[in-house]
Amino acid sequence: MAAADSSSIAYLNGEWKPLSDCQVPINTHALQYGTGCFEGIRGYWDGSRVNLLFLREHFERLYGNAKMLLMQAPSVDEMYDIAVKCVQDNKMQCNVYLRPVVFKCSTNLGPELSKEPDGYMCYLMPLNDYLDTSKGLEVCVSSWVRLGDNSIPTRAKATGGYLNSALAKSEAVLNGYDEAIFLNDRGQVSEGSAENLFLVRDGVLITPDKTSGILEGITRQTVIDLARAKGVAVEERAVARTELYRADELFLVGTGCQVSWVRTVDRRAVGAGERGPITGLVQDAYENAVYGRDPACQAWLTGC
Repeated sequence: MAAADSSSIAYLNGEWKPLSDCQVPINTHALQYGTGCFEGIRGYWDGSRVNLLFLREHFERLYGNAKMLLMQAPSVDEMYDIAVKCVQDNKMQCNVYLRPVVFKCSTNLGPELSKEPDGYMCYLMPLNDYLDTSKGLEVCVSSWVRLGDNSIPTRAKATGGYLNSALAKSEAVLNGYDEAIFLNDRGQVSEGSAENLFLVRDGVLITPDKTSGILEGITRQTVIDLARAKGVAVEERAVARTELYRADELFLVGTGCQVSWVRTVDRRAVGAGERGPITGLVQDAYENAVYGRDPACQAWLTGC
């Protein structure tokens, strides 16, 4: 994955400065206790400008999730304007990834949320593929269980909760896989380490429902809408682990991974071990939309 250019211009607590100058004390609350929440926003270069995908929707989610975690984000409009300025001032001419973060910026001791002040940052980096979307992924069911909603809410992109994701992803990579699949505390399929999951059985597109310990993904909802617009039946429901082994097709979706098809689960081939027709339909429709090639999806994009 690409790293951010330390000379790029970033936003931190009301100031614009080079990313290398954006520093917080080592005893910052968010560093000590993981008290923050964030978004990941992609921008696609179309040859003349960067088009940011679902910009307002991402900030509406961030604003609501921060509130849930007893944090106060800037207004949606302010965060929107900061993101646009970040792309424009860095004069980006490639695909990009923005990372806005609301975080507890105090240096007080103790994991208290309600009385601690909040900070806000936004930076960007060049980013093409987070996962290789052209080849099938080799995935495994993780031995690590997905966080329960009554532990750290997975519907919020809470910074501290991503230790759970890091453990699962690292276990997968160390064992020769590309990605991990979480089960939740009920033994049902939840999601990948940083992606939502879809499978196809008998022509029906199936995805774990919102009570399965998943992020309420913007890309997830986009895929549901695109599939239904193409006449594909979609079900949101609990998914058993063994359904992964009987699936005709399987793919992961998210801002980072986009639409990435899965070749094997726990060394078992998914379907024929090739990209399936519904996966291809969704992948192509999504790519056309985000690169501005589908006139019906132009409202999804904010040009910079």
